[in-house]
This record gives sequence, C-alpha cells and structure tokens, in this order.
Amino acid sequence: MASFESHEHDVLIIGAGGAGLRAAIEAAASGVRVGLVCKSLLGKAHTVMAEGGAAAAMGHVDDRDNWKVHFADTMRGGQYVNNARMAELHAKEAPDRIRELEAWGAVFDRTPDGRILQRNFGGHRYPRLAHVGDRTGLEMIRTLQDHAIHLGIDVHMEVTVIALLKDGARVVGAFAYDRERGRFRVFRARAIVLATGGVGRAFSITSNSWEYTADGQTLAYNAGAALQDMEFVQFHPTGMVWPPSVKGILVTEGVRGEGGVLRNKEGKRFMFGDIPANYKSQTADNEEEGWRYTQGDKNARRPPELLTRDHVARCIMREVRAGRGSPHGGVFLDISWIKERLPNGAEHIRKKLPSMYHQFKQLADIDITKEPMEVGPTTHYIMGGIRVDADSQMTDVPGLFAAGECAVGLHGANRLGGNSLSDLLVFGRRAGKYAAEFAKQQVPGRIDAAEVDGIAKRSLECFERGADGEGPYHVQHDLQTMMQDHVGIVRKESEMQEALVKLIALRKRAEKAGAVGNREYNPAWHTAMDLGNLITISEAITRSAIDRKESRGGHFRDDFPEKDPAAARFNVVVRKGADGAMHLTREPIPPLTKELAQIIEEEK
Repeated sequence: MASFESHEHDVLIIGAGGAGLRAAIEAAASGVRVGLVCKSLLGKAHTVMAEGGAAAAMGHVDDRDNWKVHFADTMRGGQYVNNARMAELHAKEAPDRIRELEAWGAVFDRTPDGRILQRNFGGHRYPRLAHVGDRTGLEMIRTLQDHAIHLGIDVHMEVTVIALLKDGARVVGAFAYDRERGRFRVFRARAIVLATGGVGRAFSITSNSWEYTADGQTLAYNAGAALQDMEFVQFHPTGMVWPPSVKGILVTEGVRGEGGVLRNKEGKRFMFGDIPANYKSQTADNEEEGWRYTQGDKNARRPPELLTRDHVARCIMREVRAGRGSPHGGVFLDISWIKERLPNGAEHIRKKLPSMYHQFKQLADIDITKEPMEVGPTTHYIMGGIRVDADSQMTDVPGLFAAGECAVGLHGANRLGGNSLSDLLVFGRRAGKYAAEFAKQQVPGRIDAAEVDGIAKRSLECFERGADGEGPYHVQHDLQTMMQDHVGIVRKESEMQEALVKLIALRKRAEKAGAVGNREYNPAWHTAMDLGNLITISEAITRSAIDRKESRGGHFRDDFPEKDPAAARFNVVVRKGADGAMHLTREPIPPLTKELAQIIEEEK
C-alpha cells in the first residue's frame, strides 16, 4: 500500500450534520476514540437548512398530545409502509432528545409560562414542533457542535470518503481524499456510522446543498448493505420558482403553520377542493375554522394547507397542469394576508419567520409581509435509504451503522415535516451508542493494501484522460435533467424504462469523464468522483419506482394513480449482486404488534 496519510479510531462517523454530531457525542461519551469526517466545514451541514422545527410530543401548547398520537400521525403520513418499531421509538424518545438539546444550550422559542413553544406543521394533529423562529436547524447544529468539541472528537474537515474497506464480512475502515490538497487518506475503525444525508443532487430542481450526492447510500450499497424504499422521494410543495435568484430555495412549512395560504392565479384557495378521506375528520372545510386553528383554537381543525407534503405537492401540480398556476409554473403562497386578521400582522410575520423575511427581501426583493411568493414542488428529501435494525441502527453489514436521512424506516412513503430533526437526534444517538458497544467488542481488522491501491488508481484515471474526456459537469447536468423529467414528481412506466436506458449511457459517459490540472482545489475532479454515486442511486430510485405499480406517498404513478392495498404489505429492497448488477426484491413488512395496531385504530 502506498504511503497514504492514516488515521485510527474506534468509531468513525461519516457526516457531520445533526445525526453525525449526535452519534459522535454519544459514542465519545461511551469512552471510545471517535473520528468525525465532514465533506464540508464543521457547522456547514445541510441540517442548518431545516427551518421549521423538530417534532416531539411534549404537549406544551396542546396537552392532548402524547407519543401515541405522534406515532399514529407518523404511520398515517407514511402510508403504513414505515418500520413501526422505529416510529414507536421516535415518538417515545423525541421529547427527551429535545430537552437534552435545551440542557446543552439550545435557545428555543418560549410559551408565556417559559416552556418550549411548539408550532403547527403538516400532518401533525397538534402543535408539535419545537422551534427557534425559522432557524431551528442552525440552532441544533450550533448546540451539538459546541457540545461535541469538548469531548475530544477528532474532526476531519473537507474530506470525502470514496470507499468502505472490509475484512471479510466486517467493515474495518474507509478510504478518502481531502478536498483541499487532493491527498488520499486511510481511516481504520472498528465501527463506522454513515450520516451523510440525502440524494437531491440527482435532480435538477432541489432544495438540497451541493454535498447531497448520495455518498452514504452508495458506500453502503457497494459494501453489501441493502437499500430500501428508494422510490419514495419527497418533493417539498413549497420551493421558490421565481425569481431565478431564489429558484429551488425552500419556503419552510412554518409559513403555512403560521397562517400562510395557497392560492391559484384566480385567487382561489384550491386545497379545500381535495381533502383525502382519511384526513377529512381532522381537516377544516372552511377558511374561518382553518384560521382559528393556526391561532391556537383547540376546537378547530387544521387548514388543508397543512395536509401531508406529498398531497399538497400533487395538488399544486394539478393546478399548474390545469392552467391555473402562477406565471412561472407554480402557485402563490401568501402569508401577507394575515394583516387582515392581525393589527400587527407585518411585525408578527417578521418575528415568527425572520429568516424567510430577510432571505427573500435580500435575495429576491420580495417582501413577504406585503406580497405572495411563487412556489412549486422541489426535490427535498428521500424517505428511502440504507436498511437498518430499528433499535441499534446497524445495517446487515457487521460494523456498519446508519442514521438520519441516509437511513430508512421511520418515514415510510412520506415524511411529516419536523420529523427529520427529531429523527436525527433519536437515531443519531442510538447509532452512536450501539456503534461504540460494537467497537469495544472488536479487534482491529486487516486492510487490504492492494485494494486500497486499486481504489486510488481508479480515482485518478480522469486526470489521465484530461481534456480528451468529457467535462463531468455536462454529465451531471444531463443526469439531473433526465431524472427530473423521467423520474420526477409524476411518473409512468414508459418514461422510467427510458430513464434506465439513459442511465446506462450516462454511466459510460461518467467513466470517460476527464479533469485537467492537478488535484489541489479541483472541483471538476470532485464532480467526476460524485458521478458514480449519483448514477447508482438514480438507478435504485428508477428500478424501485418501476416495481411499485401504485401511487403511495412521495411516489406517484400517472399510469397507476390509486393505492394498491396489497402493496402496503411489502418494501422494495435493492442489493448489489455478486455479478455487480443491481438486484431487486419485495420483502414483507412485519405485522404490527397488538399494542401498536390498537393505537393506530384508536387515533384514526
């Protein structure tokens, strides 16, 4: 093996967002040596973009809330293909994780009597989201980072992991390069936690940051772990579509939670015209009741703008396709109208939604206290990911754990807003705890020098092609456009089959991509390295979407627009075969325990 820079840890955490930081804290508290790898700088994780709040049934605003209601809401929102054990653990443990964050210094908004304030969000029966204005993710990262740096964790910033290393069946290390100088690094570890986030950069319109190139999912897949539910991609209903300076930027669901409404170009609140049967009893059928709900009336039902994200996104697309959309292909989201109801409406908006107000005023010259925003669906989150054990978060590869968006199970077919931040805390902690326990029981594994040298050689082949190879940006652009057009929010068989053919061609193009110059500060090389991940995950999404011949949650088939009750009994799972090809199976969902089934029935 060449003389690569080497590091040794008991537990290596790959990814420094909320899940990675919480895992690192828990593992370090267990007394093991912890390494934390950041693709970007520490504190710059995509978690900071999660604005609305963290869902936890604390009952501070409405004392009828409890873990059972939260569990039932999560299962209903996920269309019952969730891992019920994960949904149970999440609902039970989220309040303690929020209180823990508060004890570590998080400064949450407060109720008049000094408790953590909670706001309304789509799909949640009661006000449940603990928040810091509309900057909750930023406060979470700040708090976790401040707590973590005092625990002796080794942080490796601007480092990208490109392969996991195994000794037999067990993961024993990782191979990476630093983005600044382009030098390779070998990490030895007795356990590894993947917390790398999502896959949004496989699509052309996305709220995701540049880091979200499916690194963790592909690392796990190539190491032999299973991916599950990859067809379930969430298109957040309210991403900005105009002006170009803010296109794709997310408008937090908190805008609708504070009273924002959706209107088409005719000024009609179109969401009242399409309320799903299983939500009718919980949803207001008139504007007056919906307004009272946003103002804390416990006897009122929530407005239809706060239905689940998959449903709201499809309703918006229906308005656009029917010619009732806004001038730039979306609809209007209006929070300014609350001035008709509140004498201090503009001040109220600036206080409750400070980031939204300042961001759009500065970047787009839009004053949300005076005018509506043009919004439409944007690729936001993937419910699918690396298959893990519900309690320990270990994958089916010994020593490999996963948590956060790159893992699967909690959200089923559709994630409820706010469940992502509490997911990071609950399962980040569990992954760190069980990874540390696993590491303590292991001896260091053997790393194959020839394997490492081979990975390094392949990683530099694009420099050998140089200017004779195709620019990796062109390949990435064509991939993103193809996925948006063929496997986007509305899908059908013929287009997805065409996508599979195009993915074969895109993979061949990616293998011939070239980079010029040297390895220092070379973004073309970094893009070339990301292409394999993006293409692999795009294939997994496409094959899974073809196999699920129904519409459910974030997966909508134009040729199969209804739910199939039989499809609620299985998850779609993909694995890498011995032949290197992607193999797909349907695996049965375990039946609910008697207790959990009774909770769902009682909370309907």
